[in-house]
Amino acid sequence: MNRIDRLFGILTLLQSKKYVSADKISDRFNISVRTVYRDVKALQEQGIPVGFEQPKGYFLVQGYFLPPVSFNMDEANALLLVESLVNGFADNSIRLHYSAALTKVKAVLKTSQKEKLETMNQHIKLQIPERLTFNYEYLSVIQQAISDRKMIELDYKNAKEESSIREVEPIGLIFYAFSWHLIAWCHFRNQYRDFNLTRIICLKTLDKPFLIIDHIPLSDYMNMLPVNF
Repeated sequence: MNRIDRLFGILTLLQSKKYVSADKISDRFNISVRTVYRDVKALQEQGIPVGFEQPKGYFLVQGYFLPPVSFNMDEANALLLVESLVNGFADNSIRLHYSAALTKVKAVLKTSQKEKLETMNQHIKLQIPERLTFNYEYLSVIQQAISDRKMIELDYKNAKEESSIREVEPIGLIFYAFSWHLIAWCHFRNQYRDFNLTRIICLKTLDKPFLIIDHIPLSDYMNMLPVNF
């Protein structure tokens, strides 16, 4: 990668995150930390407002926006392939949002690129098992609740077909055993519980913040699951 492409890549990375450490930039572009310092200085000399906050890292000053992003064909084809995976492994809410995002991507492509993308679309197919047909619309709502640290109310049916209303604090989503699972602190059971999204009858976000300040990392809960992924 030449330096101009790398500088643009660093700028794009800074726009995608609130803070980015020098070490992360170094790993991402396979360069030394000293080179990161020089590259950031070069961006600043071009009038791009890159700030730094110890120990969080570099950031773009609020209010600065990059010109519209451009994509090469390899990147566009990768997004097209992911669309097939989204259609197979996500629910209706995520399919809708991804489709809208991909439409925006296609809008910035050149006419010749759009034509190639449409041709490629005819050569990508995914045979989806019936068990992976997720017709609910929960994933997007759950993601937002996790981000906002807001409690969720579930009308949930267990394996014995018994229904109950639960107020939970969502900590993450895990896909295993051919289904999405919500991992959350359940105030009814007073412990972390695993809720299969196919068993949720109804779900809504409550205007209640989490009561627990520090939840266990989702990776720690995954290690306790009695399954081989």
